[in-house]
Amino acid sequence: MKIIGKLEINTVTDVICDVCLCSTRIASDTLEFATLKAHWGYGSEHDGERYELHLCESCFFNTVSYLKQERSIQNLFSDDDKANCNGEGEKLGLVATDSFFGNND
Repeated sequence: MKIIGKLEINTVTDVICDVCLCSTRIASDTLEFATLKAHWGYGSEHDGERYELHLCESCFFNTVSYLKQERSIQNLFSDDDKANCNGEGEKLGLVATDSFFGNND
């Protein structure tokens, strides 16, 4: 037996980029965004603080580009520049490609 009734729930209807303040909704009416999180642990300067930022695709890759630049600057005079070994600097943070269906082969 089916019992039908109205049910009111809260759901995410949009995600706004915390940098440019634009919607992350794309043409296919889905949300495309990245989440940058931090949870600072005991003893750190920011002990107990938690951060969660939502970024649109453009702002996310601008942020990654900035971090790559900072890595290069920090290691500018280093003899042991691990950031640029085997092109790893270009892959900063990248853990998978072509894994839309969850197959990381």
